[in-house]
Amino acid sequence: MDSLIMEGGVPLKGTVRVSGAKNATLPILFASILFDDTVEFENVPDLRDIHTTAKLLEMLGFIVNFENGRMQVSPKSEISPEAPYDLVKTMRASVLCLGPLLARLGEASVAMPGGCAIGARPVDLHLSALEKMGAEFTLDGGYVKGRCQKLKGAHIQFDFPTVGGTENIMMAASIAEGETILDNAAREPEIVDLANFLNSCGAKITGAGQPTITIQGVSRLKCTSPYKIMPDRIEAGTYLIAAAMTDGEIRVEDCPYKDMEALCSKLDAAGVELITDGNAMIAKRKANILSAVDIVTRPHPGFPTDMQAQMMTMLSVCTGSSVIEETIFENRFMHVPELVRMGADIRLSGHSAMVRGVPILTGAPVMASDLRAGAALVLAGLCAGGNTTVERIYHLDRGYEGMETKLQTLGARIKRIKGSQVE
Repeated sequence: MDSLIMEGGVPLKGTVRVSGAKNATLPILFASILFDDTVEFENVPDLRDIHTTAKLLEMLGFIVNFENGRMQVSPKSEISPEAPYDLVKTMRASVLCLGPLLARLGEASVAMPGGCAIGARPVDLHLSALEKMGAEFTLDGGYVKGRCQKLKGAHIQFDFPTVGGTENIMMAASIAEGETILDNAAREPEIVDLANFLNSCGAKITGAGQPTITIQGVSRLKCTSPYKIMPDRIEAGTYLIAAAMTDGEIRVEDCPYKDMEALCSKLDAAGVELITDGNAMIAKRKANILSAVDIVTRPHPGFPTDMQAQMMTMLSVCTGSSVIEETIFENRFMHVPELVRMGADIRLSGHSAMVRGVPILTGAPVMASDLRAGAALVLAGLCAGGNTTVERIYHLDRGYEGMETKLQTLGARIKRIKGSQVE
């Protein structure tokens, strides 16, 4: 497995461009299942999860062409309803093919999903919503098998604002019969991007980004021009933190800062100066030191759980003590032991972490347990004294396009080591 080796202590300076958002691209690609004709996309990030999705679409019966950020998805004459375990086990988002398959074929067989081991993300909210639309499910050999005559619109009240559940039902409802209303829907910007794509192809969706979404089913969707995927707010936030932690100055191009208010507010309170310039944001410290702030992760528009690990890393070298409360995923503190190995002073108590700032972190060999933990450890290595090796960076490759290359252009002393070279 590849590793990243870096020498910390270099202030990062320069310009970096944000790639397309992984969390927007995945549901939009799965929405391709709904189409009878070719669908085209721009600003598609070159990520492990994107290639996994492309392979899954090919196994379902689609032709996928992906080159230089552009992707075309075209259906063959026959579409398969089965998403096999070998692919689904590597990516939890694979469950997003369930709603589109049921809507198009009236049947679906999807292996129970895998992905990052950061806590339970049950699919029961997806299934109960689809049942209200007329689907019936059984669990057989690790596969969720669903059937329906024709999905029909329904009034669905989510117990929790589930991102995947909102996306799955919104896609399915786009070509279902009648009207579907989603109450307590997730409000993430990536859901708005999915709705914008579907609407550009003839869907009738209103309210995306609000707690109530209404979908009027249409008989057919058609893509008339390439759809450009929104930029990745989590990648953008990671580079803003990199500027602050290394006492550098980074201009983040294609930064969706209007979707990042919760993060930007906390960075400002911690002593990070953020300057907007068109579609860019420039980040640097206001003074020599950074200050502690408290964090509680919440569904959007609250502080995103996908930025918790990176923010914890910054707070570990801030002046003062911070409390971080994780309310979304119960196992999202798996990066803490690795940060402690580097000298961080972090104490866990249930779903909360007490972070006492230290003057400096020390380079050490560490291991990424999930995507955002990997990003947090890279940030730690960039500001630590000495050398840091981050192993299992295949997690990073799932969500950050060319991270080491982008960091190198900013002056970071970082390189990728292939497999056995680090044995």
